[in-house]
Amino acid sequence: MNVGSRMHWLMVAAPLLAAGIGMAAGGRTAGAAGATVSDADQAALRERCATRISIALVGKSASDDLLASSNPQSGVDALLASPDFFERFARFVNSQFNRDPGKAPAEDASYYLAKYVLENGKPWTDLFLGPYNVDADDKGNVQVTDDPNGLGYFRSQPWLFRYAGNELAGIKISTAYRIMNNMVGLQLMATTNAPDADVSVTGRHAGTCAGCHFQNWYALDQVAGILSKKTKDDKGNVTFTPYTGGSQKILGGKMIADDQGLVQALAGSENFSFNACRLSFSYLYGRAENKCEGPVLDRCIDAFKSQKTIQSALSVIAKDPGFCQ
Repeated sequence: MNVGSRMHWLMVAAPLLAAGIGMAAGGRTAGAAGATVSDADQAALRERCATRISIALVGKSASDDLLASSNPQSGVDALLASPDFFERFARFVNSQFNRDPGKAPAEDASYYLAKYVLENGKPWTDLFLGPYNVDADDKGNVQVTDDPNGLGYFRSQPWLFRYAGNELAGIKISTAYRIMNNMVGLQLMATTNAPDADVSVTGRHAGTCAGCHFQNWYALDQVAGILSKKTKDDKGNVTFTPYTGGSQKILGGKMIADDQGLVQALAGSENFSFNACRLSFSYLYGRAENKCEGPVLDRCIDAFKSQKTIQSALSVIAKDPGFCQ
């Protein structure tokens, strides 16, 4: 798949707010304090709903057909199957999975593979577990290709180099964090107390650093320990040496031997489904879910577990009556 070599980044604004009043099918309907809603008012509410849905999903004004629809939310699935949605959501995913745009297009591997997964109706887990490679060809065009040794985009060379990190012994702490961030939404802030702080493994064992690096379920050093190790020769050339130390107890007690086992364990966790729905809320609302939206979140998670696609999660939220209120 050739999707070009542009920079892929998106700042997604919160969708337009629709009026907080229920829609009715026709006639005059009772509203607050005994007020009534005229046919014209109902038409205006439906138009606002159509506008909100279209802008939230594809970033464009609603079509005439959607504006005229008696139930604009019935058009959600068609929008989720459109090229405009594929492009917009892939850009959004890339903006959430990376702090900054990549220096080269292939470094934004999550954009290219997310778009491929959406276009081909693949389960969302394929973004992380699928047998693919994302890299630029000899003309600089980024390609998604089948690779039996692939692991979503996590083994693609441009992504590996981008997140190899600078740990003194070559332990890929940055890679471990980025995998968990992308898959289950782990959020940590890397800090040191002073410019001359000890960032070696000894320093990371000390004080508050030990919590993130060795003690919690996401213990960064322990998770990174089952990944390949970064090595650099005298000329500065970087290579990755596979880990061969066998299974280690990580992620709160799971025995895992390599990056594939790590990604499979994360994809099988409740946190993975939860994070997919939180990502969907963020795309549609420009924020995480509120406490009062717990029932919608639960339905989203159930649909995602059953249907496996990110579109199924988005559909539940966008079709909920509250989305157009």
